[in-house]
Amino acid sequence: MAKEQRDLFVQLLVPLLAGGIAGTTVDMVMFPVDTIKTRLQSSRGFWASGGFRRIYAGIIPAAAGSAPSAATFFCTYELVKASVGTLLPPEYASLAHMMAASFGEVMSCLVRVPFELVKQRAQVNTGLRPRDILRRTLQSEGVRGLYRGYFFTVAREVPFSFIQYPLWEYFKGLWGSVQGSPVEPFQSAICGALAGGCAAAVTTPLDVAKTRIMLAMVSCVERRQ
Repeated sequence: MAKEQRDLFVQLLVPLLAGGIAGTTVDMVMFPVDTIKTRLQSSRGFWASGGFRRIYAGIIPAAAGSAPSAATFFCTYELVKASVGTLLPPEYASLAHMMAASFGEVMSCLVRVPFELVKQRAQVNTGLRPRDILRRTLQSEGVRGLYRGYFFTVAREVPFSFIQYPLWEYFKGLWGSVQGSPVEPFQSAICGALAGGCAAAVTTPLDVAKTRIMLAMVSCVERRQ
């Protein structure tokens, strides 16, 4: 029994740490690109939302939310994948990956959305500090306001994961079979980049809708300054 508990602890700890570190690293490195994307998607227009000025606006809530949301996703993903994988034959492995990714996104979004909302409002509203946006959002919208756009975030993330993670696993398996050995970390990263690019191309309209819903109250925040 003790060994089973220790194995379960290790099974949770590894994706928890790895997911948290990986998520934070990616979000920090790609943050300027994310800011430009958010401003392009804003209904106010790119230049009115800040253009290329202060492209690191909102990095504090992004950094604060990256590790816990990524860790939540990867813990859920690995647990569901392992559980469902034992119930399905090998030819249905992609289905297990899809289900695991979907559950992972639903749980991760519970952690991520409040940070994402404050981050995106800070990205297009450079005159306000993140703590001011948080305070004014709570004053005008309450705690529920921090989850504005949650369902659209899930609606975007679930199909994204449905596409990305099975493709990632497929590309890794294909590359490994061609070279006759498991893929190296850098090869896995290349597979992930290709899979993520395909998923992003398909789900961009949903991402635009999610961004505009989260930013919908920015004008109200500005008027209360």
